[in-house]
Formats: sequence, C-alpha cells, structure tokens
Amino acid sequence: MIVCFQPKAQKGKGKAPEKVVHPYSRKAAYLAREEIRLKKKERCENKKKLNRCEKLLWFQEQLDPEKTTYTRKDACDVVERYLRRFDSELEQIELMNGIKGRQGRLHGAREAVIKQTIERERVQYEGIGFEIPDIINAKNLKTFREWNGDLKKLPNIKLRKVSNKDLETKNEKEEKHEEAEDDNEDDEDDLEDEQENVIFL
Repeated sequence: MIVCFQPKAQKGKGKAPEKVVHPYSRKAAYLAREEIRLKKKERCENKKKLNRCEKLLWFQEQLDPEKTTYTRKDACDVVERYLRRFDSELEQIELMNGIKGRQGRLHGAREAVIKQTIERERVQYEGIGFEIPDIINAKNLKTFREWNGDLKKLPNIKLRKVSNKDLETKNEKEEKHEEAEDDNEDDEDDLEDEQENVIFL
C-alpha cells in the first residue's frame, strides 16, 4: 500500500493585511479626532507663519535705504511706530461711531481685537522685550534687507527682543557718565583756583 504525503503549505512571510476599522468603533473615533487635531495644528502653524511674515514685511518697509546700521534707540523708535500702526483705523472707527443718531457700535469686535493686540505688544515692549528682526547687527540687517518674503526662508531671519527698559537704562548710564564728567571738571576748576591762590600768595 502506497501512502502519499502532501507537503505542508508554507505560511506566507508577507505582511498581514491591515484590519478594517469599524466606522463606529472607538478606534475609528480616535483616528477621526487625531486627523482633525493634526489639520488644526497645521492651520495654526501656517497662520502663525503668515502673521510673522506680515510683521517682518512691515519692518522691512520701514528700513531707511541710506542706513547701514541701526542703534538700539533707532530700533525702539521703529517699535513705537509699529505699536501705532492701527491709529488711523481706530480713528476711522471712532468717527463712524461718533455720528449722531447711529444706534449700536460699528466694528466693535475689530476695535476690541486691535486694542487687545496693542496692549499685549505694549506689555511685552515695556517688560521682557518685543521681538523684532535683528536690525542692530549689520550682518543680520543685510540678510533681512535681501529677504523677499519667502516663508521657506523665514528661519534665516534672525530676531532679537527690544525693550524700552534697555533704552532707559542706557540713558541713565549716559546721564551718570555726564554727571561724573561735570564733577571731574568742577574738581579740576577748584584745583586750578587753589593753584592760582598759592601762586599769588
């Protein structure tokens, strides 16, 4: 009697097919939430980049083509102009709302957003410092001038924080230095007077 043995079928070494997720399962709900979160994060990052780009372009427009270097005081002056960039818009809103007989306040939401933005930026400028493109460093200033607004090149733009506290500290130091120089001059004058008195005696 001849018995034939069939060889065992070898198990496939390929990847197992992915399990189909049930549309109403907890995993499906988790994946949907994760996709929404990632899309929202991407939108926020893009919006953040666009806002930063808009801010940098504003500063680029303010650069004096004749200037090759900027002092800390110059940078503070530019920041002050930046903090007043909404002045004309706020004036227009105030004029429209000042018309007699008008009921309700127009552009109230826009006005509130502007004022909150300015207040937040002012607090930064008077506190830890307001972030601007580094126009004080000559090399970084040159790079910033050559930037064409490309979002991909944003990381190449060096930033630095500027605070009016730094300016006040510098002014105080200059005043103290001037006072010290005046005191030295007074001491020298007194010494000369004493020497003259000795000569005449």
